[in-house]
Amino acid sequence: MERRAGPGDAAVVQAVFDEAIALHVRVRDLVRGPVIEAGVAITAALAAGGKLLVFGNGGSAADAQHLAAELVGRFERERAAMAVIALTTDTSVLTSIANDYGFERVFARQIEALGRGGDVALGISTSGSSPNVLAGIEAANAGGLTTVALTGRDGGSIGKAAAIHINVADTSTARVQEVHRTVIHAICALVERAL
Repeated sequence: MERRAGPGDAAVVQAVFDEAIALHVRVRDLVRGPVIEAGVAITAALAAGGKLLVFGNGGSAADAQHLAAELVGRFERERAAMAVIALTTDTSVLTSIANDYGFERVFARQIEALGRGGDVALGISTSGSSPNVLAGIEAANAGGLTTVALTGRDGGSIGKAAAIHINVADTSTARVQEVHRTVIHAICALVERAL
């Protein structure tokens, strides 16, 4: 069956854009400080020879990979590659840890293996309560890493556990993810400019 444009389609598209713009405007001033803090922490870690470990589930896993790609490759400037690892990409590691230790440990175990004091761990969760992201942040805190949480809703337990908390306070996962992508680009711009 072929789908044709319906009478309400334009209104749906308009609403998505209007809601995304409104949320960006509403949280812009609230997140500016923590975004700058995150940029400074990541820049300091990378400048000292450390690394950024990024992780999340689902769309947040895709955002983690996007952040890693922008900094390992290039965001907007030609410069040296940066040491950033998305902990969401190695299926053998993810599935072996999930099988042997449980899904809640998939990020914590990797942080225990790869993280060092002075590194930064950035956990992304639109709910603020993903158990495996929380476990990753807790493992990073225990290992002496600087922790950053990028969350939605009220930030949940993940926001409370992180040293730096960037909260996009909204209940729509889609709208939160859209602002998270903008936050990620702002962090990339700060780090690239500094290094």
